Amino acid sequence: MRIRVLLSVLAILMSAAAAVQAGSDRLNVIFFLVDDLGQRDVACYGSRFYETAAIDQLAREGMLFQNAYSTCHVCSPSRASILTGKYPARTNLTEWLGGRPERDYEALHHAEKATALPKSERTLATTLQQHGYATANYGKAHLNRDPRTYGFDEATTGWVRSYYAPFSAEYEKTLPSAEGDYFTDRLTDAAIDFIERNRDRPFFVHLEHFSVHDPIQGRRDLVEKYRRKLKAMPKQAGPSFILEPNPDGPVLSADRLQSLRQNDQQLLHQQERVWWVKQKQDNAEFAGMVEATDQSLGRIRDKLKELGLEKNTIIVFTSDNGGMAASNQYRGIQHSPEVLDTRFASSNLPFRGAKGWNYEGGIRVPLIVYWPGETQPGTTSNAVVTGTDFYPTLLSMLNLPAIPEQHVDGRNFVPALRGESYERGPVYWHFPHYSNHGYQSPGGAIRDGRYKLLEYYENGSLQLFDLQTDPGEQNDLAEAQPGLAKRLRAQLQRWREQVDAKMPYPKTATSKPAPGARVGKPTVAANLPADVQQFAAGWSVRDWGGPAMKPGLRKEWGGRNNVLMTHPLSRDQACVLTCEYSVPRDTPGALQFAVNNDPRGDWMLIVRINDQQVLHQDISGSKWQDFQFDLEEYRGRTIRLELENRASGWSFEAGYWSNLSPRDFR
Repeated sequence: MRIRVLLSVLAILMSAAAAVQAGSDRLNVIFFLVDDLGQRDVACYGSRFYETAAIDQLAREGMLFQNAYSTCHVCSPSRASILTGKYPARTNLTEWLGGRPERDYEALHHAEKATALPKSERTLATTLQQHGYATANYGKAHLNRDPRTYGFDEATTGWVRSYYAPFSAEYEKTLPSAEGDYFTDRLTDAAIDFIERNRDRPFFVHLEHFSVHDPIQGRRDLVEKYRRKLKAMPKQAGPSFILEPNPDGPVLSADRLQSLRQNDQQLLHQQERVWWVKQKQDNAEFAGMVEATDQSLGRIRDKLKELGLEKNTIIVFTSDNGGMAASNQYRGIQHSPEVLDTRFASSNLPFRGAKGWNYEGGIRVPLIVYWPGETQPGTTSNAVVTGTDFYPTLLSMLNLPAIPEQHVDGRNFVPALRGESYERGPVYWHFPHYSNHGYQSPGGAIRDGRYKLLEYYENGSLQLFDLQTDPGEQNDLAEAQPGLAKRLRAQLQRWREQVDAKMPYPKTATSKPAPGARVGKPTVAANLPADVQQFAAGWSVRDWGGPAMKPGLRKEWGGRNNVLMTHPLSRDQACVLTCEYSVPRDTPGALQFAVNNDPRGDWMLIVRINDQQVLHQDISGSKWQDFQFDLEEYRGRTIRLELENRASGWSFEAGYWSNLSPRDFR
């Protein structure tokens, strides 16, 4: 028995040694995954504004896919599918992690969901690692687990708070930087270092760029280039933004939509369930991000060429979902172009919708595959491909055995890569949640051949489109072709049953959120009332929340000393600073203060005197704004003053206050 064990161990060691020995003869893999890059954000896919020389060159040397899809319109589920070969509905990882909190105004509870990549999954990285590959993950893994626990030898990952150093607390430890460093460049440095250190063995580099995800901060030299380019370009025709209504509800008339365009109030738009979608590629900051990412690909290819590995390395270039043409959280468009450029990245036209939507703009992605010696250079494929398909396809390209029980939803598209006949079959989507990028209902979709059906779970509405003649999804055929709609809906429902897809469910007086749901914290810190008294004697506070942002006094913030931070209790319940003030008879008296906003979110300031509203103003731009209200008409009277910190969306709606007066009521 002991001899057999020793022989088995020896065989494994010899196999691993042979794998390393043969490293120079085995193909390497670089999976270049960009965050939030829409298909039309790339020049070789039709962009006339963004310049992507390296990506275009890859397309000239490889194969470009016109019908490539992510498995979800947001990031974490899509990323998990690439690594597992399974649809998000099958792994139950159906939303970005940690997910959008439930809102009081939503009719449905979000479906039950996983809160991390399941430990039972044997990922693509694990499989390649077991076959002797050196594996590394750089950038936005976003699966709520250390990548080294699911197949990566090395990992430098985390969330980016700024593209200019310091990038975040996480990266300060793992990706040292100096003042002026740009995150996309430094992440590329790390990937190149790994390639150099592993040049003599096969490697798999999963480069998950955080770019072009917000914060929208282009590299400064490139931003200036695109500002000059934009200034020299002729003005683009058409509207800069359109309002996209909820397809799972009453149809809004043209007159009603026009009224909503003119009345750009967040609460009103929430009630009517409409959302702004960008229609032009004219964001110089975003353009600077795109080209910096393109240069990253170029640098990596230059390094492969320098090391003699160019003809021995497969490169897959794609994105995790469609472009962010609709803002993250609700953001209106009543702002300066500079502010809007921080909120709306790009346009997905001619596709409809954006990240967070099951329209083509949210799920159609760029895909270019470079397979030296196999793909015909400069070719285009119309084959339908989705994120589950990379796992079995890469194993086939590397002459490694398939694992059908793992990549059960994947299809090997090697025939398409070789220019042969290939028919994948239907593709499915399932998103049983409300997203950050629209008020539309949770829903799913199926594409089968030229037709695509969307089903919404709140009211059961359907939309049917012929993508061959209507890629922009403007002509809904659900009523004109009820038989086809019924067949595709039944097909979609059967698939949900097969994969045990979890569904949202109605809210009732006794219902509770599903396991995995993100809900607001029920308690807040208890120091704000005392801090308000210390900040401005006589004032009190009510309806406040936001414990994660730690409301209270700040010794210094935004260049000022002695600052108070407040936060609304909820999306709909404003935080209110209030006081009773006896206006002196012998002086006119005045209410004075200054306010600012958190760079990550805006808020609405409302001022009331004796219950009469005297100001309603959006606070944005991250700069101090001073206000003064004459109280002369109230001489000798006691009045009630109320200052509201009201949410304009629901993300970092913090109000910062300075120099609030009257300050003493004794």
